[in-house]
Amino acid sequence: MIAWLSGDAPFPSLDRALEDPNGLLAAGADLTPRRLVAAYRRGIFPWYSEGQPILWWSPNPRMVLYVGEFKLSRSLRKTIRKETYEVRVDTAFRSVVDACALAPRTGQYGTWITPAMADAYEQLHVLGYSHSVETWLDGELVGGLYGLALGSVFFGESMFAHRTDASKVALASLVALLKHQGVAIIVCQQETAHLATLGARPISRRQFASHLAELIHSSEPPSAWPRGVLMQNKHEQTQ
Repeated sequence: MIAWLSGDAPFPSLDRALEDPNGLLAAGADLTPRRLVAAYRRGIFPWYSEGQPILWWSPNPRMVLYVGEFKLSRSLRKTIRKETYEVRVDTAFRSVVDACALAPRTGQYGTWITPAMADAYEQLHVLGYSHSVETWLDGELVGGLYGLALGSVFFGESMFAHRTDASKVALASLVALLKHQGVAIIVCQQETAHLATLGARPISRRQFASHLAELIHSSEPPSAWPRGVLMQNKHEQTQ
């Protein structure tokens, strides 16, 4: 049996998470900033469908991308050098979340980014926790990602692309930004072959929890987070 959370009830120990389905730890509670930040600090995240109670997960193993292990392919490097895309940070957060909710996923029907989830992460964005990295082409948002920053960890939530490599350009830009900020790992909520091609790999829940204990020492949002243009479109630079 999993724990049912109500009020300010704390999350149970991670070792109580089920093996099948992998990582299901608890249900109930709410999506307030306080609850979400407490969850992420321990490596727990909400994942549920419309009409279900809120479900809380801590899978084992956990997919992470160590920032220094990001694999920048030759083709992606070439795309970035062309400077066709413009990359911005936090200029269209809700648009990125909504685009991720509509993005088709192989083997999945519907979306876990319910309106309540989108609203919750938008509230976290206002408070300085959640951020978007956006890929723009000729003034149109064509790709991007969003996630949550705590301590020296970035928890990636979702990404989308409407043009070739648009989401990968956003991820490469995020990696460069996180290196500059001294952030060590990007947490991936799901283990996929696509993420593995970019350098992500699974680690045990125990090792993951140890990383979080070492890298997150506060529930406050990081203070130094840029906003605006990271990489400008070459065509726009010549206008």
